[in-house]
Amino acid sequence: MKLKYNIEDRLPVGQLIIYAMQWFILAVAVVATSVFVAEGSPGEKLFYAQKMFAVMGIAGLIQVLWGHRMPLVVGPAAVLLVGVLSSLGAGAESSAIYSSIALGGAVITLLTFGGMMRYVQRLFTPRIVVVILMLIAFTLSPVIKNLIFPVSATPEMNTFALIFTLVGCLGMVILNRVLKGVAKSLVIPIALVVGSVAYYALFDTTTMATTAASLDNLLIDSFSFDWGLIVAFVICYIALLINDIGSIESLGAMLSVDGMPKRLKSGVRITGIMNIVAGSVGVLGPVNYSMSPGVIASTGCASRWALVPATLLLSLCALSPDVIWVLTNIPNPVIGVILLFLMGTQLAAGFEMLHSTSSVRSFADGMTIGLPLMMAMLFQLMPRGIVPSVVEPLLCNGFAMGVIVVIVLEHVVNRSK
Repeated sequence: MKLKYNIEDRLPVGQLIIYAMQWFILAVAVVATSVFVAEGSPGEKLFYAQKMFAVMGIAGLIQVLWGHRMPLVVGPAAVLLVGVLSSLGAGAESSAIYSSIALGGAVITLLTFGGMMRYVQRLFTPRIVVVILMLIAFTLSPVIKNLIFPVSATPEMNTFALIFTLVGCLGMVILNRVLKGVAKSLVIPIALVVGSVAYYALFDTTTMATTAASLDNLLIDSFSFDWGLIVAFVICYIALLINDIGSIESLGAMLSVDGMPKRLKSGVRITGIMNIVAGSVGVLGPVNYSMSPGVIASTGCASRWALVPATLLLSLCALSPDVIWVLTNIPNPVIGVILLFLMGTQLAAGFEMLHSTSSVRSFADGMTIGLPLMMAMLFQLMPRGIVPSVVEPLLCNGFAMGVIVVIVLEHVVNRSK
């Protein structure tokens, strides 16, 4: 892939600001869509969002500088979100839930010592990397649908969302084709600003900001361990580990980055450590997101240094409850349309890599790529309650199950001689 800026390139100040704002907006969108899991009073929910922004910003900064050292967005792990919602629905205590998250982070951290990561890394062939690039787009489709058409939306809001989706996606495609160089990075900010202004001009749904909870609530009340929850979250962390490795490996392969074994081990280790921190303060743990290839493909900028100011700004925002309130009130349909566009660019990056690596040379190769995508959709849409609750967080995670299926097909069923 031809890039304007490679991974270690330093950017001119003006372009650094523009690219950093693009990554910042994307990171805000990723974090803001998960804060609804917070419980308690409005002040406690606001404080939860502050902690979430701080943890994700710090985790992203450490990853870019000392972890995998690649331009990857860090955000709350969707599989942990599923685990938390399922556990809360079963009546579990918050302290036991977030204690299990901290313990799961410790397990991930321990796996990075010794030579275990070297053996895990060998699993990821070019075909598997292509499937991972595509899986994130397929498995995010229900989330995007719920963002664009929220359950609580009125018919008028849904009509606006449909029109904005059609006009917005077409407009972003045109802008991405017309704009040149660094100006390409303005596509997402333009869509965010125009969409938010239009939404709030038509629908006055804002509420007054509240005061956050006291800093005395920074850590969870106490660490308590429920073995049923621990087993459930260990399974969640299997999916998280697959997600994290897949995100790092797919971007590394796309950018042809050197030193991947060390980058992978450092990146996963930081993910594990920051999950310990997240569980200790009572928020969802972070993971490296796979949507970065789509952003890089659309802008041509793969410099990791553009993420440094973005992650710093994300962390600093956590110090202001008013700023957090504004950032978490970006209209969901606007976020959904932007994610829809980015997933389209990510699929395009996957097709480009499919061509450049000549990954499909036979019908069996095509099945290795096509069947996992369909199986991921099946698991993603599978009704809850038809499998044991202890394995439901894994089996109902389309991304994780799609990766497992492609690994089995690639290395067992359709293994080449």
